[in-house]
Amino acid sequence: MELDETDRKILKKLLKDARTPYEEIARELIISGGTVHVRINKMKEAGIITGSKIKIDFSLLGYEVTSFIGVNLTSAKDYARALEKLKTFEEITDIYYTTGQYSLFIKVVTKSTKELHQFLLEKIQALKEIQSTETFISLDNPISRDPSVY
Repeated sequence: MELDETDRKILKKLLKDARTPYEEIARELIISGGTVHVRINKMKEAGIITGSKIKIDFSLLGYEVTSFIGVNLTSAKDYARALEKLKTFEEITDIYYTTGQYSLFIKVVTKSTKELHQFLLEKIQALKEIQSTETFISLDNPISRDPSVY
């Protein structure tokens, strides 16, 4: 599906707030609400829009430590098994299968460094599919946004 300028503007509005009413988007873009509705449905059917979600400030819920863990698998064949096990860990918010030094790069949110330490020892490093890890603790997240490549 080729996106035109109106489609891109609709996506920008939805990225700011996925709950923005279609009529509000229509008013701002000077088009009809029906046009917004039809275009959003077409983008959903094309798989460009796959859902909507809220952003949570985890620190306000007591999760003070965000970290990234570079993971080396024992074998490349262990990817699927490791992934299935890692998906069950609630502390993990993102997993990336990467090139370079690590097989996987995962983002983890915990309440404290002590909790992170327990997570590493009892969950991550206990998996036979994982050969080694390297952990990076985030000190700040000054930029967090969706890409504007559309």
